[in-house]
Amino acid sequence: MSPGPVTLQDVANEAGVSLATASRAFNGSTRKVRQDLQERVLIAAAKLNYAANGPAQAMARGRTNVVGLIVHDIADPYFAAIAAGVMRAAEEAHLLVTLGSTMRRPERELDYLQVLRGQRSRAVILAGSRVDDPELLARLREECEAFERAGGRVVVISQQKLPLDTLVVENRSGAKALAQQLASLGYQRFAVLAGPARLLTARDRVQGIREGLAAVGLPAPVVLHGAFTRDGGHDAMSHLLESRAEVDCVVAVNDVMAVGAMAACRDAGLHLPRDVALAGFDDIATLRDVHPKLTTVRLPLERMGEIALELVTTASAGGAHRTRRIRGEVLIRESTPRHSAR
Repeated sequence: MSPGPVTLQDVANEAGVSLATASRAFNGSTRKVRQDLQERVLIAAAKLNYAANGPAQAMARGRTNVVGLIVHDIADPYFAAIAAGVMRAAEEAHLLVTLGSTMRRPERELDYLQVLRGQRSRAVILAGSRVDDPELLARLREECEAFERAGGRVVVISQQKLPLDTLVVENRSGAKALAQQLASLGYQRFAVLAGPARLLTARDRVQGIREGLAAVGLPAPVVLHGAFTRDGGHDAMSHLLESRAEVDCVVAVNDVMAVGAMAACRDAGLHLPRDVALAGFDDIATLRDVHPKLTTVRLPLERMGEIALELVTTASAGGAHRTRRIRGEVLIRESTPRHSAR
């Protein structure tokens, strides 16, 4: 006769602790377990090949220890860096992270929220820009409020458009500072690879660039819209080159678009930065080895993920929603050397 499944009582016996202590070691109870006892419980569980019963845990404490992270594009290094920060902080907090990608379809956030609410997840982190769609925003607000009424917490890395814990990225001020520093290097005729027109992050960055140029008396930039991706940057830059617009500096509203723009310039036989200067925004780690090194606005992406998870773990039931503001740092690099206007 085969033995029955390993129980939590078996784990407690193996670790030499009470059943209550073993339960608290697994279920994230507010009553802390000593580090040495928790390690004994986890070692015993591994030895006995014990797997905690997620639904039973959720019934016991009203929530699972799962945090859902919903991003716009898992292939985008911007979101990968944020995810790394969330997961690092979750590891320290003994939480599990499930990752979902909307494939840049904002309405998919609603589907993920509904599923995670049904699974009694502890929290959801929405990482990504809002869009100019009042109806969709209203539906998202309703779904987030339903999630929080059920006892969970929602944290947003985005614009402050929802009554939730929010990390607000100062996109507009960062872009304004970038434009002013580029102008101080001698550039006078700008173009912007602007991303989708309805994406608020892209819109804020374009507006910041306009304000920065206006503040130093330079004309408004040429603006070309495209997808918020490498291919979107390539296409927008190709159209700019085909238009023969007289520009000496191009600013892409994110770094992956800047990579596409670099490729388009190479395809056209142009040399960066001799023929045209180029800048981006975000300072994603994978672009730090490109040549020439890209001028950009650095955002602390992994730290943003950590802060989002900290907002989850420090939330109190019925507590007021909190706001954290994230400012970027302009980094002038080889793709925009000092330039004398011709």
